[in-house]
Amino acid sequence: MNDQKLLELAAKAAGVKGVWQEWWDDLTDSKSCGIAPNGACGRDWWNPLEDDGKALRLAIKLGICIVFMEECDSVVAEHSAHGVMIVEAMDDYGTRRAIVRAAAEIGSLP
Repeated sequence: MNDQKLLELAAKAAGVKGVWQEWWDDLTDSKSCGIAPNGACGRDWWNPLEDDGKALRLAIKLGICIVFMEECDSVVAEHSAHGVMIVEAMDDYGTRRAIVRAAAEIGSLP
């Protein structure tokens, strides 16, 4: 599943309203993307794949449990009530991705 679909499903689970947007930053010569709440312009778009604070707030809002398994160098994001368990590499990006993947699984439930 690509980042756009992950973020759209995670936003659905979290009740974040908005549309997918992409932009090119000429100053940093990089592309960014996210959910633009209520069609907002600017850089405060919702993308917990790139923002630690937004990822943590997403986990708290949905009740996603984060477990660090140092012996396996992995992080687990789980929500037992929904039967969701996601494993990623234990680093900053892996932790955010595990949270978003778990939220996307919740958002894809009927």
